[in-house]
Amino acid sequence: MNRRGLVAFLLLTFGMTYFYEGCLIAAGVGMNFGASSKLPMAPPYAALLVGLAMWIPALSAAVVVRLVTREGFGALNLRFGSLKPYLFSMLVVPACFFIIYAVSSVFGIASPDWQLTVFKSMLTERGMSEQAFPPATVILPGILTASILMGPVLNGLFAFGEELGWRGYLLPRLMPLGKRKAYLIVGVIWGLWHAPLILVGFNYPGYPILGIVAMACMTTCFGVYVNELTLRHRSVFLAAWIHGAFNGQAYGIWRLLFPDVNPIIGGFTGVVGMVTWLVVGVGLFYIAKRRNANELPR
Repeated sequence: MNRRGLVAFLLLTFGMTYFYEGCLIAAGVGMNFGASSKLPMAPPYAALLVGLAMWIPALSAAVVVRLVTREGFGALNLRFGSLKPYLFSMLVVPACFFIIYAVSSVFGIASPDWQLTVFKSMLTERGMSEQAFPPATVILPGILTASILMGPVLNGLFAFGEELGWRGYLLPRLMPLGKRKAYLIVGVIWGLWHAPLILVGFNYPGYPILGIVAMACMTTCFGVYVNELTLRHRSVFLAAWIHGAFNGQAYGIWRLLFPDVNPIIGGFTGVVGMVTWLVVGVGLFYIAKRRNANELPR
């Protein structure tokens, strides 16, 4: 395990990210994620600036493998692999989100806004006319279809920046510690990387400190699923695809349909989401373990 490379990667990634996002917050560029308990959304230009920050882990990984460890870009799992896991995740990720919000609804943690009244009210406040809205029966299927088909691609373009760092560089270099430790460390680092934005309301409005802890738990649980498929297929592009599919669901139809969810308990950010992804990820973990055992010579 090359500790010099790991330390350089973490210092670059956290240093540049915290400085960049700290400047955005200090400049007051409209990153009012926590302005409301319902649909906490940043303006489009702020979302774009946050999206640019997602490329900092990739930049850090590139600098390290080129200038620090001199491993070269071939050490970052830059391969596509087979099509099957892409299609698999394209369906599994939305299915998991359905389970997460169905469970949240059944247990009274979240209530669906079938008429999208909160979303329409928000757009009306921004100057749109109510007559311009198609019915919710048109909006919801349209957004769901678009999020499934286009989410992995469009969001994956930004997610690739993170994944080149987390699962292209960091995860393989922690694997000498064993899967469990490597998965835990990557998950916690991934979550803590979001800390500046969480402090101003991203994902956990009203919970600046507890939100950081919850984010680290959520990324660790979801990370088990992403890690398993990434390692099995040795593809950082697959990791970006899964991450993109996740973001497409997380910040698309489900946030519009369930605008008022306790982020610590329900929804994709809360305990319900964590448990769901942990079950799915651990299931893949043991499937891979059994498969590897069956491949050993008898």
